[in-house]
Amino acid sequence: MRIDIICLFPRILMPFLEEGVIGRAVKNQNAHIVLHDLFDDALPSGRHKRQVDDYPYGGGAGMILRPEPIAAVIDRLQSERTYDEIIYLTADGQTFTQSIANELSLHQNLILLCGRYKGIDQRIRDIYVTRELSIGDYVISGGELAAAVVVDTIVRLLPGVLGNESAALMDSFQDALLDPPWYTRPVEFRGHRVPDILLCGDHKAIEQWRFQQAMEKTRKRRPDLWEKWQTTTKGFHQKSLNPNHHA
Repeated sequence: MRIDIICLFPRILMPFLEEGVIGRAVKNQNAHIVLHDLFDDALPSGRHKRQVDDYPYGGGAGMILRPEPIAAVIDRLQSERTYDEIIYLTADGQTFTQSIANELSLHQNLILLCGRYKGIDQRIRDIYVTRELSIGDYVISGGELAAAVVVDTIVRLLPGVLGNESAALMDSFQDALLDPPWYTRPVEFRGHRVPDILLCGDHKAIEQWRFQQAMEKTRKRRPDLWEKWQTTTKGFHQKSLNPNHHA
C-alpha cells in the first residue's frame, strides 16, 4: 500500500514513521508512506516569502489554505498513479471507525490531505476529495495528528505488519464490542490475582469468558456500541445474553 500525506508540517510526522509498528511496516516495505510539504508548492508573495493561506472571502476569523498549492500536489500525484481515495481530514467529516479502516486497508493508493488553520478552500473539497474523515468530536491544531491516527489504524491491518495475522482481528471494535480485560505474568500482583478461568487451560471456556467480559464492558461504557451490536447480531447471541444460560 502507498499513502501520500499532504500537509504543512511534515516534520510532525517524521518520528511517527520511523518507530514502532509503522516504522517496521515502512522498513519491511509493507507500506510506502510519502510526505508532501505544501510549502514546496507555495505561491510567491513578495521578496523571500511564500504563501499557502489567505483571509476568507466574506470576512471572519482565521485563515484558509489556498487551493493552488494543494491542487498542484494532487495533480502531480494523480499524473503518476491512480488513487482509490483522496481523504480530507477535517473536524466536520464522517467519524473514522474500525469498519472504515478495514475498508481502506484493502486499497492500494491513498492520499491524506491535512487541514490547518480554519480549513481549506471548499473548491478543493468539491473537485478532488472523495471522502472526509474526523477522528472525533473535538478540534486539534491540524490534520497531521489525525493523519497519524488514520495511517496507524490502516497499516496495522495490512498482511505481515503485526506478524500474528489474527492479532488485529481481535482488537476492540472489530466485532462492535470493546476488548475484554487481558492479563500476563505474574499470577498475583499487589493482592490482585489473574482470574482462575484464564489458568484452567479450557480454551472454549476462556473464549466464552472473554466474550461475556467484552459484552459487559461494552454495555457499561459504550451503550451506543452495545445497541449497535445487539441490532447487527439480530439475536444470534441471545443465549449468551441470558444470565440464566449455562454452557
